[in-house]
Amino acid sequence: MEDLLVKLADKTLTKDGLRQLVERDFGLLPVLVGGTGSPKAAVRYGCAKVLMDLSAEHAEVLYPYMDQFIELLDSKYRILTWNALAIIANLVKVDQEQKFDAVFGKYFGFLNNEYMVTVANTIRNSGKIALAKPYLIPRITDEILKVEHISVTPHLTEECKRVIAESAVKTFDLFFDKLEEKEKKKVIDFVERQLNSSRKTLSMKAEDFLEKWR
Repeated sequence: MEDLLVKLADKTLTKDGLRQLVERDFGLLPVLVGGTGSPKAAVRYGCAKVLMDLSAEHAEVLYPYMDQFIELLDSKYRILTWNALAIIANLVKVDQEQKFDAVFGKYFGFLNNEYMVTVANTIRNSGKIALAKPYLIPRITDEILKVEHISVTPHLTEECKRVIAESAVKTFDLFFDKLEEKEKKKVIDFVERQLNSSRKTLSMKAEDFLEKWR
């Protein structure tokens, strides 16, 4: 089975090809999970990408590896963290053991990350979590609303904050109808503050949101 990783490394096996092999034999999953720790970039990123794709379609099969994906959040490689954020969000819908609930703070702690892409990925994936675990919606809403006040860093400019706000508006649209009235008001107020944004796509998205929900 390790030959698969060798082929992935030398590009004689594509990520799509690897995904198809695993879908025919899920016994190969431990190889992929282990592959995320490879010193070879092509292997670790290839395995993580395939796992992310598989998690969207086969959550039940990947759920036994939830702990490993949670550990992957601490990777020194940001791309693996982004993959883990997505995989975990995909698995939440089958999280009968409430493993996500135990790491809620850790997951949404990435909203304070110094890199825009990390923050944006956390927001984009949080909609799936909200829909899968509606009882977490109040907490998720409060966490997302905090992004309006995140600090600027060398990797997160004021324009980046506007990109993040746009992701927040799109995510709120996914579960706004499930909010309590007091939460709806907080979200509406947040979106209204984006109407005059210098980022045109953000102001347009805010206008569309308010036309739909206000």
